[in-house]
Amino acid sequence: MSLKDCEMNNNLVLIDTSIWIFALSKNFLPEIKQRVDTLLKENRVAICSMVKLELLGGTRTKKEFERLKNRLDSLYEIKINDNVWHKAAEMAFSLRRKGVTIPYTDILISASALSERALILHADEHFNLIAKNFGLSVKSLIDVIKGSGLNKKSR
Repeated sequence: MSLKDCEMNNNLVLIDTSIWIFALSKNFLPEIKQRVDTLLKENRVAICSMVKLELLGGTRTKKEFERLKNRLDSLYEIKINDNVWHKAAEMAFSLRRKGVTIPYTDILISASALSERALILHADEHFNLIAKNFGLSVKSLIDVIKGSGLNKKSR
Protein backbone atom coordinates (compact mmCIF):
# COMPACT_ATOMS: atom_id res chain seq x y z
CA MET A 1 0.00 0.00 0.00
CA SER A 2 1.41 3.37 -0.91
CA LEU A 3 1.49 6.33 1.47
CA LYS A 4 -1.12 8.03 -0.75
CA ASP A 5 -3.41 4.99 -0.47
CA CYS A 6 -2.93 5.02 3.27
CA GLU A 7 -3.77 8.71 3.41
CA MET A 8 -6.91 8.19 1.33
CA ASN A 9 -8.02 5.24 3.47
CA ASN A 10 -7.31 7.16 6.69
CA ASN A 11 -5.19 4.28 8.05
CA LEU A 12 -2.63 4.49 10.79
CA VAL A 13 1.01 4.94 9.91
CA LEU A 14 3.58 3.56 12.33
CA ILE A 15 6.67 5.70 11.77
CA ASP A 16 9.86 3.78 12.37
CA THR A 17 12.88 5.23 14.15
CA SER A 18 14.73 5.21 10.81
CA ILE A 19 12.34 7.99 9.65
CA TRP A 20 11.99 9.87 12.93
CA ILE A 21 15.74 10.51 13.09
CA PHE A 22 15.59 12.32 9.74
CA ALA A 23 12.45 14.25 10.70
CA LEU A 24 13.57 15.32 14.19
CA SER A 25 17.17 16.22 13.40
CA LYS A 26 18.26 19.87 13.41
CA ASN A 27 19.45 19.22 9.85
CA PHE A 28 16.23 17.44 8.87
CA LEU A 29 15.47 16.22 5.37
CA PRO A 30 12.65 18.49 4.09
CA GLU A 31 10.78 15.79 2.16
CA ILE A 32 10.74 13.45 5.14
CA LYS A 33 9.85 16.19 7.62
CA GLN A 34 6.98 17.30 5.38
CA ARG A 35 5.57 13.76 5.16
CA VAL A 36 5.81 13.29 8.92
CA ASP A 37 4.29 16.72 9.63
CA THR A 38 1.38 16.00 7.27
CA LEU A 39 0.64 12.69 8.98
CA LEU A 40 0.88 14.34 12.41
CA LYS A 41 -1.56 17.09 11.39
CA GLU A 42 -3.97 14.43 10.12
CA ASN A 43 -3.65 12.60 13.46
CA ARG A 44 -2.72 9.33 11.80
CA VAL A 45 0.68 8.66 13.34
CA ALA A 46 1.05 5.60 15.52
CA ILE A 47 3.95 4.56 17.69
CA CYS A 48 4.84 1.47 19.68
CA SER A 49 6.95 1.18 22.80
CA MET A 50 9.90 -0.30 20.89
CA VAL A 51 10.16 2.82 18.70
CA LYS A 52 9.76 5.00 21.81
CA LEU A 53 12.63 3.12 23.46
CA GLU A 54 14.88 3.60 20.44
CA LEU A 55 14.09 7.31 20.17
CA LEU A 56 14.23 8.17 23.86
CA GLY A 57 17.35 6.08 24.37
CA GLY A 58 19.09 8.25 21.80
CA THR A 59 18.42 11.58 23.53
CA ARG A 60 21.39 13.46 24.91
CA THR A 61 19.97 15.43 27.83
CA LYS A 62 17.21 15.07 30.41
CA LYS A 63 15.47 18.12 28.93
CA GLU A 64 15.57 16.62 25.42
CA PHE A 65 14.34 13.30 26.84
CA GLU A 66 11.36 14.93 28.60
CA ARG A 67 10.43 17.12 25.64
CA LEU A 68 10.51 14.19 23.21
CA LYS A 69 8.70 11.90 25.66
CA ASN A 70 5.86 14.40 25.98
CA ARG A 71 5.56 14.64 22.20
CA LEU A 72 5.62 10.86 21.72
CA ASP A 73 3.13 10.29 24.54
CA SER A 74 0.58 12.35 22.61
CA LEU A 75 0.62 9.86 19.70
CA TYR A 76 -1.66 6.86 19.31
CA GLU A 77 0.19 3.94 20.86
CA ILE A 78 -0.07 0.43 19.47
CA LYS A 79 0.17 -1.75 22.56
CA ILE A 80 2.62 -4.62 22.53
CA ASN A 81 0.47 -7.22 24.26
CA ASP A 82 0.87 -11.00 24.50
CA ASN A 83 -0.69 -11.48 21.05
CA VAL A 84 1.86 -9.13 19.47
CA TRP A 85 4.73 -10.90 21.24
CA HIS A 86 3.42 -14.26 20.07
CA LYS A 87 3.05 -13.02 16.47
CA ALA A 88 6.60 -11.60 16.59
CA ALA A 89 7.96 -14.94 17.81
CA GLU A 90 6.15 -16.78 15.00
CA MET A 91 7.48 -14.28 12.46
CA ALA A 92 11.05 -14.61 13.76
CA PHE A 93 10.82 -18.40 13.62
CA SER A 94 9.38 -18.38 10.10
CA LEU A 95 11.99 -15.94 8.80
CA ARG A 96 14.87 -17.91 10.36
CA ARG A 97 13.61 -21.12 8.75
CA LYS A 98 13.77 -19.30 5.40
CA GLY A 99 17.34 -18.16 6.11
CA VAL A 100 16.32 -14.53 6.63
CA THR A 101 17.94 -12.87 9.64
CA ILE A 102 16.17 -9.72 10.85
CA PRO A 103 16.77 -7.83 14.11
CA TYR A 104 14.12 -8.79 16.64
CA THR A 105 13.36 -5.12 17.23
CA ASP A 106 12.20 -4.77 13.61
CA ILE A 107 10.17 -7.95 13.86
CA LEU A 108 8.46 -6.68 17.02
CA ILE A 109 7.70 -3.32 15.36
CA SER A 110 6.30 -5.20 12.36
CA ALA A 111 4.11 -7.42 14.52
CA SER A 112 2.82 -4.28 16.25
CA ALA A 113 1.91 -2.72 12.92
CA LEU A 114 0.21 -5.91 11.74
CA SER A 115 -1.92 -6.00 14.90
CA GLU A 116 -3.53 -2.68 13.89
CA ARG A 117 -3.16 -3.02 10.11
CA ALA A 118 -0.90 0.04 10.16
CA LEU A 119 1.48 0.94 7.37
CA ILE A 120 5.14 1.23 8.42
CA LEU A 121 6.91 4.30 7.07
CA HIS A 122 10.61 3.47 7.16
CA ALA A 123 14.12 3.82 5.80
CA ASP A 124 15.29 0.35 6.81
CA GLU A 125 15.54 -2.49 4.28
CA HIS A 126 14.59 -5.05 6.96
CA PHE A 127 10.95 -3.95 6.77
CA ASN A 128 10.87 -4.63 3.02
CA LEU A 129 12.17 -8.15 3.70
CA ILE A 130 9.52 -8.71 6.35
CA ALA A 131 6.81 -7.37 4.01
CA LYS A 132 7.81 -9.91 1.34
CA ASN A 133 7.05 -12.73 3.78
CA PHE A 134 3.98 -11.39 5.63
CA GLY A 135 0.98 -9.17 4.89
CA LEU A 136 2.81 -6.09 6.15
CA SER A 137 2.12 -2.74 4.46
CA VAL A 138 5.27 -0.65 4.12
CA LYS A 139 6.41 2.56 2.49
CA SER A 140 10.17 2.94 2.14
CA LEU A 141 11.89 6.31 1.98
CA ILE A 142 15.33 4.76 1.51
CA ASP A 143 15.60 6.34 -1.96
CA VAL A 144 14.82 9.79 -0.52
CA ILE A 145 17.72 9.44 1.91
CA LYS A 146 20.08 8.00 -0.70
CA GLY A 147 19.14 10.85 -3.03
CA SER A 148 20.06 13.36 -0.35
CA GLY A 149 23.56 11.92 -0.04
CA LEU A 150 22.95 11.11 3.63
CA ASN A 151 22.56 7.86 5.48
CA LYS A 152 21.78 6.86 9.06
CA LYS A 153 25.44 6.56 9.98
CA SER A 154 26.22 10.13 8.91
CA ARG A 155 23.53 11.59 11.17
